Amino acid sequence: MASTIETALPASGDIYRSLTARRLAILIGLSLCLLVSIAVDMAYGPARYSLSDVISTIWNPAGAGNQLRVVIWDIRMPIALMAVTVGACLSLAGAQMQTILANPLASPFTLGISAAAGFGAALGLVAGVAVFPAAVQYMVPANAFLMAMLASLFIYSVSTLRGVTVETIVLLGIALVFTFNALLSLLEYLASEQALAAVVFWTMGSLTKATWAKVAVTFGVLVVCVPLFARRAWALTALRLGDDKAASFGVNVKGLRLETMMLVSLLAAIPVSFVGTIGFVGLVGPHIARMLVGEDQRFFLPGSVICGALLLSVTSVVSKMLIPGAILPIGVITALVGVPFFFSLIFTNRRRAW
Repeated sequence: MASTIETALPASGDIYRSLTARRLAILIGLSLCLLVSIAVDMAYGPARYSLSDVISTIWNPAGAGNQLRVVIWDIRMPIALMAVTVGACLSLAGAQMQTILANPLASPFTLGISAAAGFGAALGLVAGVAVFPAAVQYMVPANAFLMAMLASLFIYSVSTLRGVTVETIVLLGIALVFTFNALLSLLEYLASEQALAAVVFWTMGSLTKATWAKVAVTFGVLVVCVPLFARRAWALTALRLGDDKAASFGVNVKGLRLETMMLVSLLAAIPVSFVGTIGFVGLVGPHIARMLVGEDQRFFLPGSVICGALLLSVTSVVSKMLIPGAILPIGVITALVGVPFFFSLIFTNRRRAW
């Protein structure tokens, strides 16, 4: 009997090491694909350049021509990096919402958080209303964040009520989407021509107004949130076993949910305040990561970040390729990709529990 146990333990250890190595290899492979996608994104546009020109300009800007250097460094690189950071933020937000709500359809877009953030931003653009008067100079992102946080806290409060099901939360999210979209339409009706153009930018979603400053702020949010989630990786993984099981392991379930919701609001609001509403990245990215690396937050967390970044980066490339010489709104492309995926999740979850 003892010899059987001794031989079984090394075998199980080998399986674990093999699984860990496979997951690490997947993350490395996704990262390499992301680097290629970023380079292709900078090569495509109204004027196309070869990948060798792009790489040489990035590596040695002084050795490139003035026009090529300006196009790559001042125009296309901020857009390409904005796609990466926004995709990473939205995917990470969706991943943690799905974790704490035990809801496979949860994401900032499907639960109305992105719509709330967009409405908050529109309040500043159209009416000049600052939800947080102490930060008037940052009115648009501050409005977006506070409205997103209010929507998140509302969803969190309802999810803690007795008898509330996953379906109820999804329906609540749909109701919030329609509510904030209706309020946004009212603002559009009352807006001036200039303000209306700015609001339409939110509804379609676009990376074309990306700047280095916006990239830095969005990346800063990601840098703040990722370590905080990483420190709670074990607790978040335990939460997937159920509230009672996680509580038996010493996890403060209510505190973890509240803190996660606040971080998710930040991750959803800042990208929306800069690039507008981009849907389904927060839904699709985490599911791809889950299929590739599983539920363990040590791998699921970076996997969601990379998958979301890769998804939006590839979408940015597609938006430039569909109509030569034109750049389509990226929110339109993500919706076209995300809606079929959304339907597949609905029908899949009717057949089996998540």
